[in-house]
Amino acid sequence: MSTADLAGNSVIQRRLHEMIRVDHAGEAGAVRIYEGQLAVFRAAKPRAKIVRDLEHMAEDEAVHLDAFNKVVAERGVRPALLNPLWGAAGFAMGAATALLGEKAAHACTAAVEEVIDEHYQAQVRELDSEPAESELRDMVEKFREEEVAHKEKALAEGAEEAPGYPVLSSAIKAACRLAIRVSEKV
Repeated sequence: MSTADLAGNSVIQRRLHEMIRVDHAGEAGAVRIYEGQLAVFRAAKPRAKIVRDLEHMAEDEAVHLDAFNKVVAERGVRPALLNPLWGAAGFAMGAATALLGEKAAHACTAAVEEVIDEHYQAQVRELDSEPAESELRDMVEKFREEEVAHKEKALAEGAEEAPGYPVLSSAIKAACRLAIRVSEKV
């Protein structure tokens, strides 16, 4: 193997580690968002339908997190150093949007999942050029499809009717994009 091949493999490995690190951090953050929302909706005036919907989405996110926990361990990927911060921020975002009401909680889901859909689409395209990574590519695509289903459910439940939806949605999307960029490297 030539020096150029070794350097190329090193770049690919570094990029794969960045992908896995950020996806692991994102799924951990998503779990915490739902934990925050569920804490509010279960404690306040329990609302069976939204609790059921959120529990279903939280279960999907827990499956995604478990899968990325395994990939992180198998490949020796260093988790994002700011995971504790993202976890606290995720819980706070979930709780805050739930305190604003069901529609705001759905707005949070719709915004987060829109960014994750874009993020996972880009990763799938990138992984398409790495045939040896077909298993990781397929996992990311499967999770992307589940995230899109969460977004569609949130929109169907009135996410866009949340008070201040454009501002709320834009702020959540910006926070998610920032967390993605930082988590790739830190």
